[in-house]
Amino acid sequence: MKAIRVHQFGGPEVLQLEEVPKPQAGPGQVLLRVYAAGINPMDTYVRAGTYASKPALPYTPGVDAAGVVEAVGEGVRPVKPGDRVYVGGSLTGTYAEYALCRADQVHPLPDKITFAQGAGINVPYATAYRGLFQRAKAVAAETVLVHGATGGVGIASVQLARAAGLTIIGTGGTEQGRKLVIEQGAHHVVDHRAPEYLKQIMELTGGRGVDVILEMAAHVNLGKSLTVLARDGRVAVIGSRGPVEINPRDAMSRDAAILGVMVGNASEKDLAGIHAALLAGLENGSLRPIIRKELPLAEAARGQQLVMESGALGKIVLVP
Repeated sequence: MKAIRVHQFGGPEVLQLEEVPKPQAGPGQVLLRVYAAGINPMDTYVRAGTYASKPALPYTPGVDAAGVVEAVGEGVRPVKPGDRVYVGGSLTGTYAEYALCRADQVHPLPDKITFAQGAGINVPYATAYRGLFQRAKAVAAETVLVHGATGGVGIASVQLARAAGLTIIGTGGTEQGRKLVIEQGAHHVVDHRAPEYLKQIMELTGGRGVDVILEMAAHVNLGKSLTVLARDGRVAVIGSRGPVEINPRDAMSRDAAILGVMVGNASEKDLAGIHAALLAGLENGSLRPIIRKELPLAEAARGQQLVMESGALGKIVLVP
């Protein structure tokens, strides 16, 4: 089978398309025929060797995919060959024609959701759900600021928050991006590149501030985000590409909390809750992954470059 392989950490050029043996499903395992694989910023950090944990070389990148179950190992229930599924992680990597997964990494994919959309579910939607509900404990009638709402996690956050009855302020750096954020359910949208966007956020809340902030670029925004929090507000830090300086008094004066978010830290119970909620949203139509671009597997390097560019408008997926 064809797969992307990484033999050394480095830039996008280390992503090489190769022929490798097709894996076989052992006890408790599922073999997936990959129809689409999602690209996430995390994939680029792993490839560069800067992520918290490094895989053994060589390896196949990717944790998100959707496709059809090819085979199952002994003891796997209720998944069976022919089922449409999306996966949250794999044993062999998802930038490939086939991926081997544990049974608990495989989740039903409703018929109304395409394989490309399915490849955009796990990291974006699981991260958004964990940040919004499991870490920030957001509840209906609160106001949430999705700071960087045009990417995969941002769009997922807007859709999840709207379905849960929150008032949503989204930000986007382009007119096209801001239009997309409104279309996905945000009540208000502001340009985070505008000089006085923080003042605009305070005006939208009547001077009170927002209850929850989902922060996609903490290295740029965290210090400023603290100044538009309401009392007892929470900032869920979902993304950061470096250090940032903050004034602790901005948190102290509001009894605010700054919370880190990483799906990899979720317990088995937390993950079961996340995917049950996502399945319900996919089935009832409140969750609708937005695909920005589909690329052939051989263009994985280009895909990883695109995912790190500003102004993202949805997910980038690879099609083997």
